[in-house]
Amino acid sequence: MNRLFLYAFLLLVVVAGSFLAGSWYTKRETSKVDPSTVRTHATKADKSPEPETDTSSLFPGMVRISLEKQQLIGVKTSTVENKSGHHTLRVLGRVAVDDRRVHVVNSAATGWVREVSPITVGSFVQKDQALAVFYSPEFLAAEQSYFYALNAYDRFSKEEKPNTSQLTLTKANIRQYSDTLRNLGMGEKQIEEIGQTRTFTDIIHIASPTDGIVISRNIYSGQRFERGTEFFRIADLSRVWVLVDTFESEAQYLKPGNTVKVLHPHLKKNFQARVSADLPQFDPNTRTLKVRLETDNPGYVLRPDMFVDVELPVSLPPAITVPLDAVLDSGLKRTVFVDRGNGSFEPREVETGWRLGNRVEIVKGLVPGEKVVISGNFLIDSESRMELAAAGMLGTLAKDPVCGTEVSMNKAGKSGWKSKYREETYYFCSDECKQRFIGTPDRYVKK
Repeated sequence: MNRLFLYAFLLLVVVAGSFLAGSWYTKRETSKVDPSTVRTHATKADKSPEPETDTSSLFPGMVRISLEKQQLIGVKTSTVENKSGHHTLRVLGRVAVDDRRVHVVNSAATGWVREVSPITVGSFVQKDQALAVFYSPEFLAAEQSYFYALNAYDRFSKEEKPNTSQLTLTKANIRQYSDTLRNLGMGEKQIEEIGQTRTFTDIIHIASPTDGIVISRNIYSGQRFERGTEFFRIADLSRVWVLVDTFESEAQYLKPGNTVKVLHPHLKKNFQARVSADLPQFDPNTRTLKVRLETDNPGYVLRPDMFVDVELPVSLPPAITVPLDAVLDSGLKRTVFVDRGNGSFEPREVETGWRLGNRVEIVKGLVPGEKVVISGNFLIDSESRMELAAAGMLGTLAKDPVCGTEVSMNKAGKSGWKSKYREETYYFCSDECKQRFIGTPDRYVKK
């Protein structure tokens, strides 16, 4: 028994000695540490992390982006404006021949081509210029009647007392037979020549009916032709058309009678053109409207199929507009991102109107003074879609049964915009939708 007591006493002494030795060592090491360092580490350890931003009050799809990240992706904003606009509409035009100034030279008799003048497509010809020579016996009978009428008029006019009515009838016969020769293809100069010489001929000269450019040639030396064969097409280019391909949104500014400026890009010459009263033709290949302009062409500077620039000053009434880059068009809807401040960007669906230059009209969805993103909005849109997708997977989005808008369940719950009906909870985007639902819930609840 005494031995056990001795062992217990020795064990107690050893434990007490170990405790006193450890306490002395700790005080010694602590005295070697810099007090300022201890305070610094303690401050850092005691500092609590910043609370996360509560995003439950954000609209669906709204994102928050730090200033550093905005600078990194190049976010730029522009203010929504409500003002009138002045714009110069610039479109491409193509020169075309005026159909009303095209003359067709064809044959009214059967014959053979003897000679053809050295003219080709694109050659400029003057009125009554000889184009070709052909042989046809069908002119002889018409020439005989023409000479008979001329001789009768000479005989009646030399009488001592000319019969006025007889002279008038003879003049009418002369005009009739000369028209017959003209319709068969004889030119004015040749008709006057044979009228003075009273000499029969079966060699007929084809003359140009007007000043213009040869746009078609279908005649050769030695060619036998039938009645109705087309020899030449000659276009009077003193006045031409300019065909402008425009979209439907642009064609409304090219009203009949408006004056526009036509610019030759290489010669640096300007022409004043007028919008034709004829309805624009729709081109199914380019899906555009062809608006016709008419302009004088001094010096025949404008040639068929040339490209020219068309400028039209447009004045627009006051309207809410934003830069074109602010609108993201997916085909089904048009979206802009509104800067709500503090790095928050809200996606908002808008309705657009006219578009001219780099500005587009906003019919619905924005108010003047708001700021919209014009650069970096594609990256913001992708992040917004990710937020929506995440919210949908987490079940935090619900559809308003009244208006069909996607709403945040957290935001609707905090605002009191929810209602329970038939053991089912419904969420709303506003108190108005909630009250309408409470009034007639069966109208909005699907069976």
